[in-house]
Amino acid sequence: MTGSGAYALLAVPFFAAVAVVAIAAGIVAARRARGRRAPSGRRIALVTGVVAGIALLVMTIVFDNVIVTLRIVAYDPALISGAKIGAIPVEDLAYSIAAIVLLPSLWVLFDRTGSRDRTGARPAPDPTTAPPEESP
Repeated sequence: MTGSGAYALLAVPFFAAVAVVAIAAGIVAARRARGRRAPSGRRIALVTGVVAGIALLVMTIVFDNVIVTLRIVAYDPALISGAKIGAIPVEDLAYSIAAIVLLPSLWVLFDRTGSRDRTGARPAPDPTTAPPEESP
């Protein structure tokens, strides 16, 4: 490491807040899942999240390398850790990594569907009851 890592230190409070939200989401998800059969969509959601996270990191690396190489953005060498991916310091990926954790965590916390059917299908009418009669 050649620099002081000040840019990395700027991300620490943000990562701490993301960690608190992620832990809270984990607790909420565990409580909701208690006593239920594991939904088949959980694996699909996990794979989708991982693929989207990898895509976000790749796009961040490519785009940030372009803007740093074109000198649209510059980093003070005295304030970075020294580790780089191409032209960008690794600290530049901190907010993308935090977003990969934060977005699904917030999704869990703000999900208000509860135990309702997530497909949107309406229950079939009960054949033993007569439909309400229409007035003339």
